[in-house]
Amino acid sequence: MPKSSEKDLIYKSSGDWQSGMAKNITFIVTKDCQLACKYCYLVGKNEKERMSWPVAKAAIDYILDNEDKFREQSVVWDFIGGEPFLEIELIDRICDYIKAEMFRRNHHWFDSYRFSFSTNGINYHTDKVQQFIKKNHSHLSIGITIDGTRLKHDLNRIYKGDGPERGSYDDVARNIPLWLEQFPGGGTKVTISSPDIPYINESVLHLYGLGIHEVNINCVFEDVWKEGDDKLFEDQLMQLADAIIDGGYYTDYACSFYSENIGKPLDPVTENQNWCGAGKMLSVDAAGNFYPCTRFAAYSLRSKRPIIIGNVRDGIDENKLRPFLMLDRLTQSPPQCLDCEVASGCAWCQGENYDAAATPTIFQRATAICLMHKARVRANNYYWNRLYRKLELEGEREQFESNHSEVKPDNC
Repeated sequence: MPKSSEKDLIYKSSGDWQSGMAKNITFIVTKDCQLACKYCYLVGKNEKERMSWPVAKAAIDYILDNEDKFREQSVVWDFIGGEPFLEIELIDRICDYIKAEMFRRNHHWFDSYRFSFSTNGINYHTDKVQQFIKKNHSHLSIGITIDGTRLKHDLNRIYKGDGPERGSYDDVARNIPLWLEQFPGGGTKVTISSPDIPYINESVLHLYGLGIHEVNINCVFEDVWKEGDDKLFEDQLMQLADAIIDGGYYTDYACSFYSENIGKPLDPVTENQNWCGAGKMLSVDAAGNFYPCTRFAAYSLRSKRPIIIGNVRDGIDENKLRPFLMLDRLTQSPPQCLDCEVASGCAWCQGENYDAAATPTIFQRATAICLMHKARVRANNYYWNRLYRKLELEGEREQFESNHSEVKPDNC
């Protein structure tokens, strides 16, 4: 392979990088964060556990040395915390090393990769982060988490500390224009928990008003829901449906709560795949331990022991990984989930399944979001029925279906 200049190596076009299955590899670079979000599943955040360069390098070397074990066509190198951009200098060094090593080895992932981040957005504008973005832009996916209006965002996404609660909305919102300038198609991730259900409608519209065209929004998987939450949830989604349809947002904006692929019964033979990717992903922490997903690391678990499947010195223990590769819908779902008439689109998190299970098993599906999913399906049916009636009356249904023929999957 001919040698390239550093500039060519960094900015080379990514081509059809995700034409096949992509391996997701996550570096838990820090367990620290500026925020103490009330719904955060990371119960063990701290300022001490930070990844070192030797551990990061050892993880990369193991993965690239074992190309035959990682046969996916593409790779997503994912960086999380805590807040990953607190460790931007380490991340920059990791990414430089990954690029150089994939090039040197003529690795099949060279030019078929992404560096992925989900950030709270507070440090996005800083010089070091911006320099990193400029250097790696053509291979970057960055999402900034902003929950909606100032009221909704600051209800949960507060700064850590012992003093009065202080919300982070203003410090995040100021960086949204810069982010959208650099990533025009960028989507945000919104989390819904019981206290903020009343603010869903206005928050999604607020995010559209900020220029964010893709709002990925999910209910937390933990058992936090109160009696009546599903009804409030449905009401909010129906109000939002009316606003999106009446305002014409459906032509150029998206909200993941509405999908034509959800709310149908599933064939147990042809649709038996596992929803979650745990086991097909790989995570590494500051100690150099490997996990099937970050949700199986100690700082993600309330009551269970972490599930470690190897480390950077000894590699992956295939026997510890094997149970995850056996997971499917049938092996973990209770009868009411298998027989459910609106089962499609009902998600689960393997880590939460494990943490909430009566025993230390990954084969017991948690069902805390059952009523919330059913409420979503009812509102989703209302949305599509009303939208198609409108389009048919205006003679625009055929054009709409043509423009939206490539339906995105409903993601966990």
